[in-house]
Amino acid sequence: MTDAYTENAPGLEAAELELDPGRIEERPRELRRTATRGTLINSGFQVGLSGLSTLQRLVVAAFLTRAEFGFWGVVASVLVNLGWLKNLGIADKYIQQSETDQARAFQKAFTLELITSSAFFVFVSLALPIWAIAYGHESIILPGIVASLSVVISAFETPSWIPYRRLQYARQRWLTAIDPVVGFSLTIVLAVMGAGYWCFVGGIVAGSVAGAIVCTVTSPYPLRLRFDRSTLHEYVSFSWPLVGAGLSRLVYVQGSLLVANRVVGLNGIGSIALATSFAVFADRVDGIVSGTIYPAVCAVANRRKLLAEVFVKSNRVALMWALPFGVALALFAGDLVHFAIGEKWRPAVGLLAAFGLTCAVGQVAFNWTIFLRAVNNTRPILISSMLNIVVFLAVSIPAMLTLGVAGYAVGFATASVIQIGVRGYYMRRLFSDFNVFRQLGRAVLPTVPPALLILGSRALVPDHRSLSRVIVELATYSLATVVLTWLLERNLVTELVGYLRGRGTPRPVAA
Repeated sequence: MTDAYTENAPGLEAAELELDPGRIEERPRELRRTATRGTLINSGFQVGLSGLSTLQRLVVAAFLTRAEFGFWGVVASVLVNLGWLKNLGIADKYIQQSETDQARAFQKAFTLELITSSAFFVFVSLALPIWAIAYGHESIILPGIVASLSVVISAFETPSWIPYRRLQYARQRWLTAIDPVVGFSLTIVLAVMGAGYWCFVGGIVAGSVAGAIVCTVTSPYPLRLRFDRSTLHEYVSFSWPLVGAGLSRLVYVQGSLLVANRVVGLNGIGSIALATSFAVFADRVDGIVSGTIYPAVCAVANRRKLLAEVFVKSNRVALMWALPFGVALALFAGDLVHFAIGEKWRPAVGLLAAFGLTCAVGQVAFNWTIFLRAVNNTRPILISSMLNIVVFLAVSIPAMLTLGVAGYAVGFATASVIQIGVRGYYMRRLFSDFNVFRQLGRAVLPTVPPALLILGSRALVPDHRSLSRVIVELATYSLATVVLTWLLERNLVTELVGYLRGRGTPRPVAA
């Protein structure tokens, strides 16, 4: 995919590699093989880290009350949603640039990141009291301000962008693992010690500090402030639709939680926060895969046939795990509550099942935005976000007022279906042969028979749900899904295995 790989195939490390799209024609087959192999290895590692976050929430849920968990859900959603306004695409634009002096290029990107991070902290400190009044919980101010300090600290983790741009995956994996691993460990310890929702705050800040120290000490370029107005203009012109999209998401999510707070209270928000943990996990996996291949996508942005192949294959691979995972969550939501996190979460079972199915289907064309960014067409991203606001006003609010927590699931599902349609429309304009329904249908097939098998066995033998039976059902479902996926996607799976072994012959797949 990108010539950065040609210097270090079959390994993935080199001392000084930079993207050079101009030489992409030299070894296209080797580039495709090595890039895909790097994507698979790096994505697998990062998915594991993302799984830590989901595991952390499940473990902490056993030590916190539903109200405490819901309280942190409010704080976290405010910080995350406000963070969307900070998304100027600085890292994305740094990957795209091709300046002669890469040290200067990094320092200019670091300067912009530090400025926006500091401005974000000030903005959050001023905005949190307003959010506190809106939610009727003034106690969110202090933990919110403390947690938002991690954003400023994380600006010093920007040296991890350097190996990301060079596609030095082992180094990037090591640098980016420090923050989540330290945060995970301390959060669990504090939860066990009875710190309540402050366990999340302590873990977030500690992880950022650890990651910033390691990245700063090991940076190949010195961290210096270097402001350039022309660079700022380039970044802003690239990213203003992304900021608009972030604002739209802020309105959608915060509006939904404000309505939920009035209708179902903190207990209901706790259920929503637990269910959305799995949606967040799916989004993080999407972000990991998308982020891994983004430098290569930028390098081949002018080769539409190869770009289409990357898009189709990456989506097929993502759907191989997303559909089975989402359906499994829907099938075993009740067992997860009963045997893992406790009966206090019983009211969240229906929401977990609904989110599982919705998130599974929502993975179709999941990484469409990075392909639009690569071809400098970010406006469709803003349009799709604006449609979410329309759904929120027309569907989510009336549904929550009528159905309570279940109404949130209705709005989320409606928004996901519309987003699939939007993705299909714009990606068909980019790749004329792409069909979003064909992509979805192909992904659904391996999960239908296993799901029917489990439901049929429960209907025939509706006895008490024992742990041993749950394990047998889960193993049966997993095995059946793997077998059917192999039968339906044998060529692609064989190709991927070949890449992992350092060989493999690419077979171009029609979009």
